[in-house]
Amino acid sequence: MTMLDEAGSVAGSVDAGTGETYEELLARLVEGSRHRSFDPYRDIDWDAPEFQVRPNDPRWILPDADPLGRHPWYRALPQDRQIAIGMYRQANVAKVGLLFEQVLIRGFMTYLSTLPNGSPEFGYATHEVIEECNHTLMFQELVNRSGVDVPGFGPVMRRLAPLLGVAAWPMPSVFFMGVLGGEEPIDHIQKTYLRSDTTDYHPIIKNVMRIHVAEEARHISFAHEFLRRHVPENGPVGRFLLSLAYPVIMRVLCDVIVIPPREFFTEFDIPDSVRKELFWNSPDSRATLAGYFADVRMLGAELGLMNPVAELLWRGLRIAGRPARFRSEPERTPLVLAS
Repeated sequence: MTMLDEAGSVAGSVDAGTGETYEELLARLVEGSRHRSFDPYRDIDWDAPEFQVRPNDPRWILPDADPLGRHPWYRALPQDRQIAIGMYRQANVAKVGLLFEQVLIRGFMTYLSTLPNGSPEFGYATHEVIEECNHTLMFQELVNRSGVDVPGFGPVMRRLAPLLGVAAWPMPSVFFMGVLGGEEPIDHIQKTYLRSDTTDYHPIIKNVMRIHVAEEARHISFAHEFLRRHVPENGPVGRFLLSLAYPVIMRVLCDVIVIPPREFFTEFDIPDSVRKELFWNSPDSRATLAGYFADVRMLGAELGLMNPVAELLWRGLRIAGRPARFRSEPERTPLVLAS
């Protein structure tokens, strides 16, 4: 069972050293989904007074846990402008999460259709689809209540997204790498919020994050274990090609997930210099980028995907670094943009 404590840490996520078989691990994840799942309309009191969206509510101001929120340009803005930007940004993050979950749902349904009777993956993966559907309802409710008409993805990704789930049929390992490429940055960002000392951001955001992080622990665990199970089934050439695809998928999907669409910067006249500093031209932002992928670097090393050519790619894409010592290892030093 997967639970989230008050600090935003995950308890009960999969440990590759437990000695469980793959089938036992999937059975445990199914039990977690059955007995520790969330309903966005039962577990969030959307109509509670403290959850209401009001004009000029300072709880929408971006906290220091958000790179833009701690940037000197944003901090120097008038409060009403900080609120408007914060509301748009956080609503757009939810919309991006929704659209990415829809890509995953399409891919999972494609993959499920290929499984034989008796497959241990069928039960858990179907539970995951149910949870992802609930997440899309939760994210859309947040967007609707914010009153901000946000696009989510940029225009290119909005056109490509309906096609990406097809990869789950001919290339399931590539698809599950894509699952991690989107989910790991989102998970990292939300845990940074929940582990921070910031307490005054809007409770809708806090409750959505808590639910999402708790259930994504299972989803990320399954993607890790799926790759541990299936990547070694490829021959030497297949594994080499996967080693090259792995960092490219991480970097491309990270940019899609983390960088707001061009409309956001235009809407609020955010200078190009600020955009470039945040994504990814400053030393601090590059350290943040690399930090998103400590867990997947650890997994890549376990799977033998960190050969010399692949390591050059990781460095060239600016996402190389120390692998995590264990899943969800927190960053020890907070990153703050210099003024």
